[in-house]
Amino acid sequence: MGMQVGGAEDDGPMIEINTTPLIDVMLVLIIMLIITIPIQTHAVKMNMPVGPSAAPPKPPEVVRIDVDFDGTIGWNGTVVADRADLENRLTQVAAMPDQPEVHLRPNKLVSYKVVAMVMASAQRLGVTKIGIVGNEQFMS
Repeated sequence: MGMQVGGAEDDGPMIEINTTPLIDVMLVLIIMLIITIPIQTHAVKMNMPVGPSAAPPKPPEVVRIDVDFDGTIGWNGTVVADRADLENRLTQVAAMPDQPEVHLRPNKLVSYKVVAMVMASAQRLGVTKIGIVGNEQFMS
């Protein structure tokens, strides 16, 4: 009785494939592909305007509405007499084909209902470019 050392029988054919030549061929093909690809230039073609039509746009017209601490409303530095006068001016602004920007600057101490009245009138009359400026006074 004898003992076999070394594992299974070595009678059968070897089934493993030698992959080293396959890897070499693939590396050569990748290098050839990289060499034959043309170098890409990263350029963006743009049609830029030329001539006098390339003038910079004019800055937008600005209407400044100030609301003072006691509810007094100012239009570009002049005091507005009453609500009807304010609405008349807002109607003129809304009727313009290219509406100017309306900058509403309320005082920190003014009642909210006065500011809300100005914004509601502007919205009702069709003013589309309105914004509140001077918010830095409310930070403290």
